[in-house]
Amino acid sequence: MFVFSSAPTENQILVPETLLKKRKSQEKAREARATELKKKKAANKDKRGVIFKRAESYVKEYREMEREKIRLSRVAKQEGSYFVPAESKLAFVMRIKGINKIAPKPRKILQLLRLLQINSGTFIRLTKATMEMLGSYGYPNLKSVRELIYKRGYGKVDRQRIPLTDNSIIEESLGKYGIICMEDLIHEIYTVGPNFKQASNFLWPFKLSSPTGGFRKRKFKHFVEGGDTGNREEKINALIRQMN
Repeated sequence: MFVFSSAPTENQILVPETLLKKRKSQEKAREARATELKKKKAANKDKRGVIFKRAESYVKEYREMEREKIRLSRVAKQEGSYFVPAESKLAFVMRIKGINKIAPKPRKILQLLRLLQINSGTFIRLTKATMEMLGSYGYPNLKSVRELIYKRGYGKVDRQRIPLTDNSIIEESLGKYGIICMEDLIHEIYTVGPNFKQASNFLWPFKLSSPTGGFRKRKFKHFVEGGDTGNREEKINALIRQMN
C-alpha cells in the first residue's frame, strides 16, 4: 500500500549557500592543519637526529677532556713532578644570607649576581673582577651542572619564569646562538663557551632547598675556618647535592 507524505526527502532539501561555504572553509582549514602537522613532524624528526648527534659529540668531548687530565697527571708523576690542573673558568655562586643587616655594597653585588633570595644560586664566568665580588662559591663539575639544569632549570622568557619542559623553549630564546636543546645549554655553561653570557642570563637563578643536615654552626665564617662562605673549589659539588 502506497502512503503519500508531504515531507520533503533528503535530496529535495536545499542546503543554504552560507552553510556550503562554511563547510568548504572548514575542509580547507582541516587540510591545511594536517599538512602543517605533517611538516612539523618531519622537521621534529630531523631535529631529533641533529640533537642526538650533538649529544654524542659532547659526550665524546667530555671523555677526551677527562682522559687528557689523567694522561697529564700520569706524565707528571713519571717525571717526578706535580700536575696542576688549569684554573676553572666556571663558578657556581650561592646566597646563604637573608635580607637583614646587609650593607649597601654587598646588597648591590647580590643584585648584580641576580641572587635576590636566600639559597639561590647562579653560574658565572670567573674573572679577576668577579672573584672579588663572590661570597660562597665553588667549581661545579659536569654532573652538578647537568643535575641543576635538568631538575631546577627555568628559563627567562618575556620576563617570565618558564620551566624548561621542551627544547622549543630554549630554541626560541637561544636558537640564534646555535643553542637548540638542553645538552647544548649544558655544554655552553660547562665549557664557558662564546655565548655563555646569553645562556647564563637565559637561566633563571636556581632556587635551592636548605641543605640536608643544615649549614655549619658558624656559616658566615670562611669555609677553611669551619664556615660556609668563600671558595669551596670542588667541594661545592657536595653542597649542591645536599641542596638540589
